[in-house]
Amino acid sequence: MIGRTCAIALAAMTLAACTKVEKQPPTPPAARMTVADSGIKAPESALYDVAGDGYLVSNVNGNPLDKDGNGFISRVTPDGNIAELKWIAGGANGVTLNAPKGMAIKGDTLFVADIDAVRLFDRTTGAPLGSWTVKGAVFLNDVAIGPDGTVYVTDTGMKAGAGGFTPAGTDAVYRFGPGGKAVAVAKDPKLGGPNGITVDSSGITVVTFGSGDVYRLDAKTGARTDLPKPPKGQLDGVERLTDGSLLISSWEGQAVYRFSTGGYTIAVDSVASPADIGYDTKHGNVLIPMMMQNKIEIRGVK
Repeated sequence: MIGRTCAIALAAMTLAACTKVEKQPPTPPAARMTVADSGIKAPESALYDVAGDGYLVSNVNGNPLDKDGNGFISRVTPDGNIAELKWIAGGANGVTLNAPKGMAIKGDTLFVADIDAVRLFDRTTGAPLGSWTVKGAVFLNDVAIGPDGTVYVTDTGMKAGAGGFTPAGTDAVYRFGPGGKAVAVAKDPKLGGPNGITVDSSGITVVTFGSGDVYRLDAKTGARTDLPKPPKGQLDGVERLTDGSLLISSWEGQAVYRFSTGGYTIAVDSVASPADIGYDTKHGNVLIPMMMQNKIEIRGVK
């Protein structure tokens, strides 16, 4: 999740068989709704709350690096209505929330990445439950829960610079141990600006905003295995579907790609600044925060 001025040169594709992009036949999606003109401000992440059967949307509401205390999280219904615009809001009810980005739910706890800390909230009430600070982090971005319940977060490693954002060299993927202590799974400027993350038994799948890489990290050793790159870069969100395929959002491509054994196809096109996507497992919808447009697209995915 980074503004338009942050483009970094992309490396060449290595597997030609996997770089071919074929648009799917123009079949009507199962759903297409737009949430806009509703007070949504710089939406960065969308998350499906399975237990609550609703969507949570993090709103940066300003600069993604500013500790301005005005970030908030909205609740949206699956039919595209705002249930509560500022369900959790910085400065209200003892909440600290500056520029909230990626989110994940474990049990009844909502985890939210917020610059250099992960904030914890009650999934049902929104009450604050504390914070886990990550020493040295500058751009915490996405959160994911592993099969064993371990919480992971990425640091995209970007700082404010002339004309936009520049690499800070803090690129990392962290896991949290007992008491919320952060331990680096991998930390290296060569990680390419790790942004979106999803974790399963095969390891940690990471998509990068800076280099446009997609790779898998071993959850224990941090060993890296590169996967084929999408046709366009500035990658933000990633979700794994039940069939094992991946949905990956690309700012440069203005699209959500689908990656499977057959390579990359376009799942959703014509979506500007698609940030940290979510996937509704009940209704089959992909949730696309269009950060620079202050709106959310809800699209059906077959």
